[in-house]
Amino acid sequence: MHVIHDPAQFPHLGNAVVTSGTFDGVHIGHQQILRRLCEVARHSAGPAVVITYWPHPRLVLGPPPSHPELLELRLLSTLEERAAKLAEFGVDYLLVVPFTREFAQWTSEEYIQNILLRTVGTRKLVIGYDHRFGKNREGGFDYLSLHADRYGMSVEEIPREDVDAVGVSSTRIRRALESGDVATANRYLGYPYPLTGLVVKGRQLGRTIGWPTANIVCEEPLKLIPARGVYAVLATTAAGTHHPAMLNIGVRPTIGGDLAQTVEAHLLDFEGDLYDQPLTVQFVARLRDEQKFNGLDELKTQLALDAEAAQAALL
Repeated sequence: MHVIHDPAQFPHLGNAVVTSGTFDGVHIGHQQILRRLCEVARHSAGPAVVITYWPHPRLVLGPPPSHPELLELRLLSTLEERAAKLAEFGVDYLLVVPFTREFAQWTSEEYIQNILLRTVGTRKLVIGYDHRFGKNREGGFDYLSLHADRYGMSVEEIPREDVDAVGVSSTRIRRALESGDVATANRYLGYPYPLTGLVVKGRQLGRTIGWPTANIVCEEPLKLIPARGVYAVLATTAAGTHHPAMLNIGVRPTIGGDLAQTVEAHLLDFEGDLYDQPLTVQFVARLRDEQKFNGLDELKTQLALDAEAAQAALL
C-alpha cells in the first residue's frame, strides 16, 4: 500500500474508488466499508483509496489543550497502526490529509473539488450512512448524489442497517478498554487491541525476584492505555518473534507509594535483552486488578499464578 502524507504528491489516478474518514481503530464497522470499497475497486479495475486525516480533528477543532475534554481524548490506533490495518484489507493508496483549522473551513464543494476530484481523481465513492464532510459537516450522501453527474462520479452509501447491525463505535471500544474489558473491545475491533512502545530501563526490581519485565513506553501520547490491571498478552519483538506474556499496567503499590504508572510485560518463554527496541503487545484477556501485597514473597507467589493464568488464556 502506498502511503502519501502530502496531497500535492498524490498521483492523480482518474479511476479511483474512494472512501474517507478517521478510521480510528479500524473496527468491524469500518471493516464493512473497507470490504465493500475493495470489492467495488476490483469490479471497476481501479485502485482502492482511503483518505484519512492527521492529527485527529478533535485535536484541532476541540477546546484548548488544557481543557479536560481534550485531555480525555485517546486514540485506538496510531497513524502507523491504522495504515497497517488498512493495508491488510487490500487498500492500494492511503492519503493522509493534514487536518488544520484552514482545512476545516473548506466547504463541502471545496473538499470535493480539491481532494476528491483534482487530487485523487475519484470515479466511485463508497461512504458510511452517517458520513459528513466540509465546514459544519454540511456535506453528505444527499448532497453528493444530487451533484454526482456534475462531478462525474458515482456514490454508494453503506446502508444504516448494515453498520448498526454490528453495534460498534470507536467510543464504545474506548469505554471498554478504559474499564479493562478487553474481551468486548477485541470483539468490536475484530482483532486483539495492540500497543507498541520502546523498551526502556526501569527500576529492574522484577529481575531481582525472578520475574524480569520489559518496561514499555508508548511514543504516541494519545494512544489509549487500558485500565490498570494484569493482562494476558501476545508480545512481538523487533525481530518478529512472538511470545506469550503477562503484562501489568499500574503503579506497583507493593513496592511503594506515589510511583508513576508503568506498562511492564514479562515474556514467558524469552531470555535476552530487549532494551531500546520496539515491542508490540496484543491484549487477549484481563486476569485481575492490580493489588497491593504484603511483601515481595506474596507478590512472587501471585506472579506465578498469573503466569499460569496467562498461559491458559493464550492457548
